[in-house]
Amino acid sequence: MERGEQIFIRPLTRADASSLLELRRSNRDFLTPWEPRRDETFWTLEAQEAEIERDAVQAANDQGFASGIFLNHSEELVGRVALSNIVRGVWQNATLGYFVGWQHNGKGYATEAVRLALRFAFERARLHRVQAGAIPRNTGSIRVLERAGFRFEGVSPRYLNINGVWEDHRMYATTVEEWTA
Repeated sequence: MERGEQIFIRPLTRADASSLLELRRSNRDFLTPWEPRRDETFWTLEAQEAEIERDAVQAANDQGFASGIFLNHSEELVGRVALSNIVRGVWQNATLGYFVGWQHNGKGYATEAVRLALRFAFERARLHRVQAGAIPRNTGSIRVLERAGFRFEGVSPRYLNINGVWEDHRMYATTVEEWTA
């Protein structure tokens, strides 16, 4: 667990599956423009439990680390942050992804969660670099990355298939040297 001023992040457990499902269902329309298309089975408790189990296996195998974002004062689940696609060896890199529910946007929770994920990445997971992409029109996500200390590296055309469209992404990264500075 990593704790900040307003929120904390920790791996989700099976006991969190219903809260994760409710968070995702209540934000379905809000998140659709920024995420891959989801099969209807994704919006079930079983699918959320399966995702939590996959996250646990990835963590055990040092392949990824996903966490829920929880409010300090109420322990309400308000989002998710994940370090995925971990490559060790000469790269020591991960890809960062995150979301916070619409009702919690603009309060600094995503920025704090990203900073906590970076602390975990660099201090505990011993990564050297973390990268993230944002669709150019997703100005909120771009602000989160910039406030968390990521630097802009360029645009990757047709980088990910988001909501059925191959979307360009603005690519950002930071390294442990930049983070400790």
